[in-house]
Amino acid sequence: MSGSVKTGDLVLLFAALSDRTRLRLLNLLDGREVCVCHFVKILRQSQPKISRHLAYLRRAGVASARREGKWMHYGIVTPTNLGAARILRATLAVLREDKAMQADLVRLSKASCAPSKAGAAPAPKSVGKHCSTC
Repeated sequence: MSGSVKTGDLVLLFAALSDRTRLRLLNLLDGREVCVCHFVKILRQSQPKISRHLAYLRRAGVASARREGKWMHYGIVTPTNLGAARILRATLAVLREDKAMQADLVRLSKASCAPSKAGAAPAPKSVGKHCSTC
């Protein structure tokens, strides 16, 4: 049965969902693709730490990576396992209601890799695209 839940898949998924940093990453990825440079600024954590957490999400089958030049962009992947997909959707719905997660999204909407000439940080032209100075 293609939609059956494998215990190993669920263990890996629940392990991936058991860390606050990974939940914050999933929240930021919900409905968009994001460049690693934005995660570093928004979460105020080192690039190696962010990369480790993103690798964990990829191993759990809920995130994908795409290289564009020297930049890595990440997005959410819906698991093929129906149970895992339901768990991920429910988790994302709960994260959308959390005030701290909403604050991360506000920071994402204002994210930029370099200040503009006027000193204000411009928002990315489109979420998921890096700015020219990453």
